[in-house]
Amino acid sequence: MSAPRSDDGLWCRRYRERPDAAARLVCFPHAGGTAPFYRPVPFALRSAVDVVAIQYPGRQDRRGEPAIDDLGVLADRLHEVLRAEPDLPLTLFGHSMGAVVAFEVARRFEAEGRPVAGLFVSGRRGPATGGAEVVHRGGDEAILAEIKRLDGSAALVLEDPDLLQAALPALRADYRAVETYRCAAGDTVSCPIVALTGDADPKTPVADAQEWEHHTTGDFTLRVHPGGHFFLTAEMPKIIDLLDTHFSGASAPC
Repeated sequence: MSAPRSDDGLWCRRYRERPDAAARLVCFPHAGGTAPFYRPVPFALRSAVDVVAIQYPGRQDRRGEPAIDDLGVLADRLHEVLRAEPDLPLTLFGHSMGAVVAFEVARRFEAEGRPVAGLFVSGRRGPATGGAEVVHRGGDEAILAEIKRLDGSAALVLEDPDLLQAALPALRADYRAVETYRCAAGDTVSCPIVALTGDADPKTPVADAQEWEHHTTGDFTLRVHPGGHFFLTAEMPKIIDLLDTHFSGASAPC
């Protein structure tokens, strides 16, 4: 019999139940992102996969909770939540901030002797690659300007004063978490890493995405797609095909 699922479902959102699932995919959103960003994934995958989209605190129906502005604390909490889930081979997918969250969660599973089956990191430079980002120290306009630079369509929503005020606390916390995160050059996982990036991403040059190669002792693949920071929206069919290929060989326990 499977163990009961974790806490009260605040963190883990399932948009399609898969009682026949042979593996689990956990999807971690970008800074300011929410679980529904990944809503199409479970319906697009052909594989029998339990898809879990993570909802960080401080947004949407979790707006009453304080957002977590320390990436290590966030990874600790997510590891605690996910390790209580019924046991299935686990693959992690994260975009932008979510990529380093996924990496740190994978490291925590590996430290307890439960390596994950695969790690997909999208729209983020290698975790030890230097950056002097200080958006979180700026005012509201600095955060809005950064969002416009990366994805103008999302910024249009935030130009609504009410929506902006509701979103800013979580955005600021997320930017602080990822901009103050530090990773040693020798920090690795043993699972395969697939790095995905857009060829016109202003935040993740191809050479910086390649740096993920140094953070696994397993296989590494870099895939460059057309587009900017949110290339995966237009490229989702290709990414779904990539995930289906992965899961065709990931149904056996590690």
